[in-house]
Amino acid sequence: MTILCPLDFSAASAEQVAYAAALAVTWKADLRLLHVCEPQEDPTVAPPATGRKPCAERLAELRTAAEHAGVAHVHTGIVQGEAAPAIVAEASRQQADLIVIGAHGRTGITRFLMGATAEMVLRTAHCATLLVRAPL
Repeated sequence: MTILCPLDFSAASAEQVAYAAALAVTWKADLRLLHVCEPQEDPTVAPPATGRKPCAERLAELRTAAEHAGVAHVHTGIVQGEAAPAIVAEASRQQADLIVIGAHGRTGITRFLMGATAEMVLRTAHCATLLVRAPL
């Protein structure tokens, strides 16, 4: 079994990884952490909401958190493209059984768009999708 967890590196990402990790441990599943760099985004720098840590470094931190939660097989990846289609394509390519995605990640207009991204993934993915709501 494979769980795909696309991340935007918002404050809610750690909670999203915690949900995905708990499911991966319970189901003895592989966990794949994914960040999609939108066309205008520099893949060497995380989005502004998280400061200036490079995407690969932020993914490594979240990977470590998943491993500490007991996940045996955690993989990371960064892909380029529009968020929703890239997530759905990666889920298909990885033959994911479940996508664990944040319902809203960033603030302002990007928060609205992340909601739209989650909705599009939910509607178009070939597998089950779990929406994790950011804490209030």
